[in-house]
Amino acid sequence: MSVPTTMTAIEAGGPGVLKPTERPVPLAGAGEVLIKVAAAGVNRPDVAQRQGVYPAPPGASDLPGLEVAGTVAAIGTDTRGWAVGDAACALVSGGGYAEYVAVPATQVLPVPDGLDLVQAAALPETCFTVWSNVFDRGRLAQGEAFLVHGGSSGIGTTAIQLARAFGARVFTTVGNAEKAKACLDLGAERAINYHDEDFVEIVCEATGKEGVDVILDMVGGDYLPRNIRCLKPDGRLVQIALMRGARGELDLARVMTRRLTVTGSTLRPQSVAAKAAIAIALLDKVWPLIAAGRVAPVIHATFDLKDAVKAHELMETSSHIGKIMLNV
Repeated sequence: MSVPTTMTAIEAGGPGVLKPTERPVPLAGAGEVLIKVAAAGVNRPDVAQRQGVYPAPPGASDLPGLEVAGTVAAIGTDTRGWAVGDAACALVSGGGYAEYVAVPATQVLPVPDGLDLVQAAALPETCFTVWSNVFDRGRLAQGEAFLVHGGSSGIGTTAIQLARAFGARVFTTVGNAEKAKACLDLGAERAINYHDEDFVEIVCEATGKEGVDVILDMVGGDYLPRNIRCLKPDGRLVQIALMRGARGELDLARVMTRRLTVTGSTLRPQSVAAKAAIAIALLDKVWPLIAAGRVAPVIHATFDLKDAVKAHELMETSSHIGKIMLNV
């Protein structure tokens, strides 16, 4: 496959700015593949990076974009398992808003049967995040009860489907009736409108006052004490974002007496080895569910790469259900 020397990309040109630019096509280093990008996902960390509050980690591309799908265009030395021309999707540490991106081969996964490249590009960020936090850190098991906040988000729609596929009861919070219906259709048992319902009260009532085993939270702030009240003994709270702030009140006595676990993670700064381990688990546990049609990406809208600004504007309204994508 012929690879050009330059490419079109979208860069963050300062807080609040996205602009087209021309960049050299990256080279596939040792253990890497170069992907000719067909589609890229838009995620909240991209918006935070554009706003100047979430810089790329050391060594990562300064271009936004954390997940892509496309075709393998070149292979670096010591790279196994991939050939030029293979269809693939990948988790990247940056650089997804571009025509080409180089990525460690261990973070690249095959496109599941039945999916096109736009759908495949909607998988990596959400699947890596949900698997590593809900099932690895949160240890969600069959028959347990699970609460995910923001169920209509890309993370939320993935978490609902995977939790149901693995036999859990699923509860979620949403902002309106349309989002509630979407979450119920995906398998949630109860979608709680946080504008006029108390999720603590609803969850406790629905579980016979026991509470849930695992909570996946992207809100933070004043949700912390409410989450703690929702957990049953030996329950696990997993924090992955801080939309309402990094500080909240923690009842340590309740944590102790109910043997609760409060944990969390961010995906982007983790090592290549850590991401490789998640990829292996996804290929084994999740990709078969996707190929069988039991789990599917939910895509709200797709924009051309040149319209990345419009994609970010939609993301910031929080009116979408599922993923926002870019055609590259």
